[in-house]
Amino acid sequence: MLTETEALDHLLARIQPGPAETIRLLDTLGRFSKADLLATLPLPGFDNSMMDGYAIQAKASEDPTRLIPIHSEQPAGVDLHLTCPPGQGVRIFTGAPMPAGADAVIMQEDVEVVGGAIRCRESVQPGENVRRAGADLCRGQVMLRRGGKITAGTIGLLASQGMEKIEVHAVPRVAVLSTGDELRQPGQPLEAGCIYNSNGPMLQALMAGLGVREVRTVQCGDDLETTVAVLSELLASQDILLLSGGVSVGDHDHIKPALARLGIQPEIWRIKVKPGKPFLFAQSRQAGKSTAASLFGLPGNPVSAFVTFHLFVRPALLRWMGASDVSPFTLMAAVSERLHNDSDRPHYLRGTLKDGVFQATGLQQSHALYALSQACALLRLPPGQALNEGDAAHVLLLNTPVG
Repeated sequence: MLTETEALDHLLARIQPGPAETIRLLDTLGRFSKADLLATLPLPGFDNSMMDGYAIQAKASEDPTRLIPIHSEQPAGVDLHLTCPPGQGVRIFTGAPMPAGADAVIMQEDVEVVGGAIRCRESVQPGENVRRAGADLCRGQVMLRRGGKITAGTIGLLASQGMEKIEVHAVPRVAVLSTGDELRQPGQPLEAGCIYNSNGPMLQALMAGLGVREVRTVQCGDDLETTVAVLSELLASQDILLLSGGVSVGDHDHIKPALARLGIQPEIWRIKVKPGKPFLFAQSRQAGKSTAASLFGLPGNPVSAFVTFHLFVRPALLRWMGASDVSPFTLMAAVSERLHNDSDRPHYLRGTLKDGVFQATGLQQSHALYALSQACALLRLPPGQALNEGDAAHVLLLNTPVG
């Protein structure tokens, strides 16, 4: 069995970023930039007022008895190219260009209006209430690094540069294949001994959380010939194939024999982790495709599938989508009770996190879906180790934003 680190290193070495595409800026949310994006315009683009008030030379505000004539007005919008001679002022509004000669803006609340002039109740300093050109962003500054995730804030920044389209990495074509004669779809009758397919929808939801919202779903029974035919078609049409179940060594687990029939040798099979030991990875390069199709075989038990998705599939998918950082979000937390691991494999416990304290939730068994549904964090407990109440440990947060 491979360790977690060995398995993940192998996956990340084998998965390369997918092709690029140029799309509308508004469609890039959650995607990853193909290249460094540099500013072509400074922000702000010109010196402008932070307040509604009066643009003056700061020195003129020092004498509270002095009347300062206001000779013109500059609203927000087109620059009127006004000037502010010594001892005079210009009526100005938030965001409006600063007149030449003015070095400060005094708020309208701090003046007394006397006819066409003002008297300053407070003094201002040079630069006060003025936004300087380029103070936020300079021309040539990196706005987003290659592989950086595009957020709503990023879209606002790129829009400020007049960008309509940008180059991003494509989203992979993904299929989820659920195997097992016992599986039924929602709405179907449930015979004795059968179960509804929960892994398929769960994996679809996990993919949607990464921005992969169009996922093909397929189900096949425990039949070798059918499994061979389905795998052959999916590997030819998809970039990523997630298998749920059928990767163990039972008489009705047909994935490995089907791959052998197709001439595909698994590169990973079994990882030293609990839950999730029977994990399979293989690649297949099909005729007419520029990149190899990657196949991830997840265990059939739902908790095992969930944990191995987060540990191995998630970072691999982010790498395919061009993310520069595929690491999970972790933090240190105290444990609420004594936890121990008598296994020879690291155990990922599911639990909640509140006020910096991790609390294991419900059954810590690989079939326990309800306990999983209540969890928002995973705690890695090394083999043969124990934590006492109050001890600190690394916790991996679930349902956190990517990047």
